[in-house]
Amino acid sequence: MGRRTVWGRTAAAVGAALLMTMAQPVPALAADEPTPYSYAEDATTVDGSTGTTQAVRLTPGRTYRSAIGPGEKLYYRLDLDAVANAYVSGTAVPAAGASVASSDGLRVSIEDVDAHRCSYGNARFGPTRSAHPVTASASREIGTDEYMCQAAGAYYLVVERVGPSTSSGTSSGLSSGASGTSGASGASAGGSSGAGGRRAGQEWGLELGYAWEPAVKKGGSTDAPETWDSASPEPLRGDPERRRGGSGFASAGPLAQGIWQDEAGIKAGETRYYKVPVDWGQQLHATAELGSTTGGEGYVGNALVMSLYNPARGLVDDALVNYGGEQRSAALDPLPPVAYDNRYSLDDEVSGMRFAGWYYLAVHLGSAVAERFGEKPIGLTLRIRVSGRAESGPGYLGPAEPRGAFEVTDQDREAAETGTGTGDTLEGAGEAGSSGGEESAGGSGGSTISGGRRLAMTAVAAGGIGTGSLLVLALLLWTLVARRRAAAVRPAAPSGGARASRRGRHGSSRGR
Repeated sequence: MGRRTVWGRTAAAVGAALLMTMAQPVPALAADEPTPYSYAEDATTVDGSTGTTQAVRLTPGRTYRSAIGPGEKLYYRLDLDAVANAYVSGTAVPAAGASVASSDGLRVSIEDVDAHRCSYGNARFGPTRSAHPVTASASREIGTDEYMCQAAGAYYLVVERVGPSTSSGTSSGLSSGASGTSGASGASAGGSSGAGGRRAGQEWGLELGYAWEPAVKKGGSTDAPETWDSASPEPLRGDPERRRGGSGFASAGPLAQGIWQDEAGIKAGETRYYKVPVDWGQQLHATAELGSTTGGEGYVGNALVMSLYNPARGLVDDALVNYGGEQRSAALDPLPPVAYDNRYSLDDEVSGMRFAGWYYLAVHLGSAVAERFGEKPIGLTLRIRVSGRAESGPGYLGPAEPRGAFEVTDQDREAAETGTGTGDTLEGAGEAGSSGGEESAGGSGGSTISGGRRLAMTAVAAGGIGTGSLLVLALLLWTLVARRRAAAVRPAAPSGGARASRRGRHGSSRGR
């Protein structure tokens, strides 16, 4: 009876949520607004610290959501061993329409307990001069330095806002290091570092990615490949297929080799995210074509940028193109085949192609395009070629975190061919994952929300999905409740049936 009561209350809660959702109009984005950045749905909200003593610990394999104010320098703790390579990325998400300079951006670095910097990376908003998410990354790699950053222990992820537009008077200039641009225009994220002096609209959201790469078998090469095929491939032919891009790394639309046309095009100030599975030994070629448009005039320099990121969200390469209303294309430089030894190269384009896995393309259209050619979406076509036969990996001695981050599976290839699993939907695009997770940092990752309350909250949140999907959810729920009630009143089976009736009594639990 107790179990039936719980399910009855849950069904009532979902029913009420369904009625509330159907009675209210589904929120929609204005036609002239860029799609907001889509954070990972399972991202844990954390606060950055202004000093190392209170820095919260991050767990490898997890994604986090935070925020950073003008001129701030925030710390997060990493507990590293003496075996695995650690990669951390930070994606800054300014508010749509925020005022930024081309040299404004984000610096991400990893430091040990003696303030020795293991590595760092910078990301600028760049020559498009429009506010959009930018991604920088840093790493702690075993074997790269004989004296520093090799021991197990506490390290610190340091995230800084840099550039002339920081209003605190403590901004630091961008020096040498990896830099790049990416992302769609989006709203400021939740989360706070607790530091004062922030003003509305100036705080940037942050999405932090944290990956571990396991050690490999001894005896391999420590030199980068000296030669590889750098010739431009034969152009792809045929009619484009339609595919929807995402509005963040987490919702990137999967693509296989082929010619792909975004279903909704791209708006000024927006970025569309895509991902391509590239295995060991394979070579990636990518071109983005911005279609022609009518009803405008003039010329916009550095209107579109296409950036390529590796599976750890490290920048590999980017390409810029101007726009004057006629079709234009931007192509990445020829890149080497994916190989473990690429990491020993001093060329960022080569060293970035160091793992197998999902490679991300972020295509951003500068907001200045709207001033010349209006707010309507412009056609966007991607030409993707993945050449070469897949080879075996370097022989990792353990699993990566997150699991499968540095490999390509049959499921990945199927998703790229069919376009299933990720990518924004045309209705309510960009809303998924916008609120982030609410779990506590450094914990097990389990939620404290009860099953019934979680289901009711899911129904309320489904307002961004559409009434049709809600009706399906309601029918599935009531069917499940009816079956449980029928099972509760079903007479017991004689003899051997009693043993069968106990099967499945304890539901499966989910956790890390």
